[in-house]
Amino acid sequence: MIYRLVLTLYLCIALPGLAQAQLANVSCDDSARMTETLEQVLGAKRQGMGLRDPETMLEVWVTARNGDWVIVQSYANGTSCIVAMGAHWEAVRTNPT
Repeated sequence: MIYRLVLTLYLCIALPGLAQAQLANVSCDDSARMTETLEQVLGAKRQGMGLRDPETMLEVWVTARNGDWVIVQSYANGTSCIVAMGAHWEAVRTNPT
């Protein structure tokens, strides 16, 4: 939970002037900065990704030490946005057939 607050605070500081903006705008940043924040500040690792459409990639990031997870939508223009976050991530392993 504290990591979500740190990430939100970072985004508010990194994107000045967005204090009155909608939450969706506050959750977006340059893709390289977003990746650095997820890795360095939260200690998250990308667990998977997939194309949503030719210009949009969805990524799932998980912090192993506490199970926090973040879904990031990355665009071809170099912007990434947090579209969902939560706790208690549990990886499901499937048996290959």
